[in-house]
Amino acid sequence: MTGLRPVDEATARAYRRSLYRAGGISVRVGQRPLPDGPEGSGWWRRGDVVFISAANPGGRRRPDGWNRRRMRALAGRLAGCERHEGEGRLGQWAEPLFAACLPLARARVIARHFGQNAVLLVRDGGPGRLVFLDGRG
Repeated sequence: MTGLRPVDEATARAYRRSLYRAGGISVRVGQRPLPDGPEGSGWWRRGDVVFISAANPGGRRRPDGWNRRRMRALAGRLAGCERHEGEGRLGQWAEPLFAACLPLARARVIARHFGQNAVLLVRDGGPGRLVFLDGRG
């Protein structure tokens, strides 16, 4: 049991409107990643890339120190995966995240462990897809 509650429509809309940035790319839900500078290796074009956070579980604001500790714990859970630090942002709201190369199934387990509502999936460089962990997609 994850303890996740369904996400209300206002929160879901905020996730869909946010800009997700990490590892030299920016992506929005429904759009392909755009390089923020020289394309480099194109690391995001191979397999599943999941934008995942441990901060502010359930979309509820937590103290910065608490969020930093949770993000360090998440980094430990992502050991062995290629990962890039970044942030998700909508207006003044921003929170830290990682873009990690790992299968969606594993990302779901990790995100649930950290009380997250959703992850953003980029598969083979395609458009970003919001994946809610409460089962709605």
